[in-house]
Amino acid sequence: MRKLSLNKSLALALLLAFACATTAFTATPSAAEDIKLGTTTSTADTGLLDYLEPMVLKDTGLTMRWIAVGTGKALEHGKNCDVDVLMVHAPGAEKKFIEEGNGVSRAEFMYNDFVLVGPVKDPAKIKGKGVADSLKAIAGAKAPFASRGDDSGTHKMEQNLWKVASLPVPDKDSWYIGVGQGMLATLRIAAERGAYTLTDRGTWIKYEAKDQGKSGLAILSEGDKALLNQYSIIQLAPKCTSIKHAAAKKLEAWFLSPVGQKAIASFKLEGKQLFFPNAGK
Repeated sequence: MRKLSLNKSLALALLLAFACATTAFTATPSAAEDIKLGTTTSTADTGLLDYLEPMVLKDTGLTMRWIAVGTGKALEHGKNCDVDVLMVHAPGAEKKFIEEGNGVSRAEFMYNDFVLVGPVKDPAKIKGKGVADSLKAIAGAKAPFASRGDDSGTHKMEQNLWKVASLPVPDKDSWYIGVGQGMLATLRIAAERGAYTLTDRGTWIKYEAKDQGKSGLAILSEGDKALLNQYSIIQLAPKCTSIKHAAAKKLEAWFLSPVGQKAIASFKLEGKQLFFPNAGK
């Protein structure tokens, strides 16, 4: 009888140990906190957020969930308190967003640049020219130009560049193609139509890696100071009472930290660095 009692005790101990182990295993994921990020298509399409997500989770306990749209739409999500924090790239629109009371702070943390791409045959002869002269040449030749046309950061930059070139936005001209979609879709349409377009370099590298030159597009104008593409994190206003302000600040702190900045710099595609950290610079 004493032997039977011992076996029962052992069995009970093993059962309790298994139960504790199971509880610990299933509790770990629930310890993580979801944070909803309103961001642009470039951070998602390039794979940057997928790359950073496990690092963010490990260091902060936050699981990033993102809505990737154009910057204009992302700012609307922020205004409507549909997300916890914003990661966008249209400085002018971002500052206006804060001035109107929709955000409380804006922290610059990384950049890349825009490039003008177009048909390898380059009918408007823009190769090697600055961005203003390139746009003047495209307009003068009435060469097809594919615009994002979606109020994204890239679209806003493109509209500003026409002004830099002292030209009106040619949205009424037949050679100007308003796509109304994301960057990858716009690049595909530019390839189909033999058109020029403006793209962030990160998405171009992603597209080029998959395309392998089949589309007939190439970078024709780059390196102009006007093509800098700055990304920022925006904390939303207190009026958004239902969102996770503390988690948003924790996420921002990670991106601005030496660890986060190093992680951004380490993200590469085809051996090429896509984004360059510049927090506090």
